[in-house]
Parts: sequence; structure tokens; C-alpha cells
Amino acid sequence: MTTQTMRALVLNDYANGQFSDARVPRPVPGAGEVLVQIFASGVNPIDYKIRRGAAPYAEPELPAILGTDLAGVVVDVGPDVTGFKVGDEVYGLTGGVRGMPGTLAEFAAVDARLLAPKPKNLSMREAAALPLVFLTAWEGLVDRARVHAGQRVLIQGGAGGVGHVAVQIARAFGAAVYATASSGKHDIVRSYGATPIDYRTTKVADYVTQYADGVGFDVVYDTVGGQTLDDSLVAAKPYGHVLSCYAFSEHNLAPGSLRCVTLSGIFVLLPMLSGEGRAHHGEILREATRLAEEGKLKPLVDQKRYTLADAHAAHDAQEAGKALGKIVIDIAS
Repeated sequence: MTTQTMRALVLNDYANGQFSDARVPRPVPGAGEVLVQIFASGVNPIDYKIRRGAAPYAEPELPAILGTDLAGVVVDVGPDVTGFKVGDEVYGLTGGVRGMPGTLAEFAAVDARLLAPKPKNLSMREAAALPLVFLTAWEGLVDRARVHAGQRVLIQGGAGGVGHVAVQIARAFGAAVYATASSGKHDIVRSYGATPIDYRTTKVADYVTQYADGVGFDVVYDTVGGQTLDDSLVAAKPYGHVLSCYAFSEHNLAPGSLRCVTLSGIFVLLPMLSGEGRAHHGEILREATRLAEEGKLKPLVDQKRYTLADAHAAHDAQEAGKALGKIVIDIAS
């Protein structure tokens, strides 16, 4: 019997960070897995960091296939899978980290718990842009902060990948949403229903006075890190909640602690790395599907098209931060 193969980008060396375009054995789904034909792979900052060996907490053993998000079609189902069948269109945050093959390939054997049905009204490219950023935003706003109607929510970096989705989630739960962004991206923020704040020209104390009665916001989501997290600690009201998916620096927590602010760190890769909480990721993405099909969630996708042959250029564009929206690599037409 001839082993079936597939095209994939393989990383052999963190030192040079170069992909090798190769033919590798096509995976066979094991217990609890489905085989997905990948149509599109979303690009996230963690992807180029892993490729460069700058994320030791998530790096797979080499050689490895990288890529975290996917959208595609189920083509085979392993034992003990009941939620999906051949032909289902799915999406999810499924691999590219330690022990889990990634999405820069024509096929992937995926833990079915990590998947959800793709929104019917979104393209494969749009669906592939959502998983990591939606999961990150939801875990903060909903799982940790319990966002609800009547609250004032500030999203730091409201036009970014996590940020523009966080704006939409907070709006869907009935909160009044404000979002920092550069002046050139204020229309994006407005289009998603948030009040834009120019972080370059407006001091924290000034926008807290203008939009939060001088007291502070109920919930602040920092998607930027560094000084922005420090700013978030003083933008939250006493007993408020600060969320951060970028808390990788040293910070003085006293300004928040003195006002009893809760700080929650969000690390969306933990269920993949630890094995715990994977089913919850599938549940969250089902909520994303519901919101998208209700017209309450629309990803912003960068219009430049990339293929597997252009993966390095896609990573470079992500790192440069010049894309307008999420970068997506087309795998299959």
C-alpha cells in the first residue's frame, strides 16, 4: 500500500527560521481526531515568534509544521468522534505548538474538541482569521470579566487582531465600548460600534474623565502590553477588571492594587499545550459561529493574498504590523 503524501512547509532549524517546502506523509486521524483538508491558515504573532525560536514555552520539536489557525473541510473521522462527519466545514485553533502539527499544510489531523462548525456566512479566509483572536478575546471578556450590559469597556488596541474582535464581543453583550487606536484606524473602530480614542494625543486621565466620569472603566482589555498595561491599571475603576494577553514585561502593580483592581492574564495556547480545556475552545468557537451568523461578528481580513509559497512574506507582514486586518494564507482553492 502506497503512503499518501501532502505538501507542507517544514521548519528544520530555529537558528535560520526558514521553511522547507516538502512532501510529507499525510496524517491519519487517531482516536478523537478528524482529518481536515485545510483551505486557509490564519497568521498570528505567535507564528513568527515560534519560527524564530523566540517562544520557548510553545515551540515544537523539529522538524515541525507550524501554523496555528485553520479553516477547512473534514475528509476523514477517527475513532470516538461523534460531533463531526466527512464533508463538514470547520475552523479552529488547532496546532503549530509543542506536540501538535500545524496548519501550513494541505491536511491536519486535529483534536475534534478544538473545532467548531464554520459560520455559513463567512468565507474560508474569514473563518481562518478568527479562532486565536476570538478565543483570546472571549476568554478575557466573558470567562474572566463576565462582561455585561451597562458596563463601560475599554479595549486597548481596538483595531488590532484581538482588539477588533473584543470590541464586537463586548458590544454583543450590551456594553458601551471605547477603544484606543491611531487616528487612521478610527473609522475601523467606529464601524464595529466603539468610540475611538487617539492614544497618541490623549492622556489616560483625560479619556477617563471624558468617557468614564473620571472614575474609570469597568473592564479594560490590554492587547498591546508594555506601557499600555500600566495605563490600563489606572484606567480601570476601583474594583474594576484589567485583562491582558500581552503581560510579558515587568510591571509595578501598585497603581492597580491600591484600588483593588483585578488583573487577569490570558494565554490562549494553554489548552493545546496542557490538554486541559480543549473542549471549551470548541464551545467558544460555537459562540463565534452563532454571533457571526447573527451578523454580530465580522473579522477584518487583510486584502493581500498569500499562498504556501509566500508564507515567509506573510510572517514578515505580520511582524511589521502594517497589514490592515488579519493576514491569511490560502492553502487550497
